[in-house]
Amino acid sequence: MRPQVVAHRGASHERAEHTLGAYIEAIEIGADGLECDVRLTADGHLVCFHDRDTRRTGNRPGVLSTMELADLDQLDFASWKNPWADLDDEAPDRDESLDRVLTLRRLLSTVADCGRRVELAIETKHPTRYAGLVERRLVEELRHFGWDRGDSPARIMSFSYTALQRVERLAPDLQLVMLIEKARHWPMLKPVLADGWILGPGIEQLTKHPTFGPRLARTGRDIHVWTVNTDTQLQTCLDLGVTAVITDRPGYLLDRLDR
Repeated sequence: MRPQVVAHRGASHERAEHTLGAYIEAIEIGADGLECDVRLTADGHLVCFHDRDTRRTGNRPGVLSTMELADLDQLDFASWKNPWADLDDEAPDRDESLDRVLTLRRLLSTVADCGRRVELAIETKHPTRYAGLVERRLVEELRHFGWDRGDSPARIMSFSYTALQRVERLAPDLQLVMLIEKARHWPMLKPVLADGWILGPGIEQLTKHPTFGPRLARTGRDIHVWTVNTDTQLQTCLDLGVTAVITDRPGYLLDRLDR
C-alpha cells in the first residue's frame, strides 16, 4: 500500500505557500491530504501561516499575533513567489482572491466542498503568546464541521508535547502526530507518548542518522515524514514503510508512486 501524499502548505513548489490557490491546486492534482500551520490573530482568527511575522511572505512587515484579520487581508502573500510576474507578458492573470491571507475556516470549507475525502494535517505553532488558546480554537473550528470525532479527516501535529496533550483532552478521538525535530530527542519522547500517537520525523534526520528510521519503525506506530521532495527521499520512506509523506511537490510524488 503506497503512502498517503500530503501537500505541504499546499502545492507550495508551484504556488505561494498557505494560499488558497496552492491548496486548490493540490486538490486538483489529486493530493490525498493537505498540510497547514495555524496561528492566531489578535482578534481570535486562526489563519494558515508558518512564520511568526509577515516579512518573508507578505508585502509589508508585521508580527502576526499583533495583527487583526482585516489588517492581514490587505497584504499580498503571493508576489514573493514570482516577483517578476508583472514583467512576464505570458504569465496568466492572477486571481488575487486566491493570494490573500487564508483562514482555517475557509480551508476547511474548501475541503468539505471538494467532492472527495481529502485529509488535513494541521500543525499548531509554538511558542506563541496565546498558548493553549490556539488548540481550543482549533478544536472549536473542527467541531463546527463535525470533524472533532474519530472519523475526522483532520489530524493535529505539533513539536510541542504539551500542545498535543491539550488537544487530546479537548477531542480525545482525534489523531495526533508528534513531530520530531532531532533524532536525539527520540529517547526522551518515546516513554511519554500515548498509545496511538503517530510519529513525525523530518527526512533530513532520517537521512543523517540511518538507524533513526528503523528505531521508529520498530515501535509499530504509523510514521508521517516531512518534507519529502526527491526520488531518493521518497525511496527512504518506502523502505521504512511510512504511512504518509508530506511534500512541497505532491504532483511529482504522485506521479512517481503511480508508476
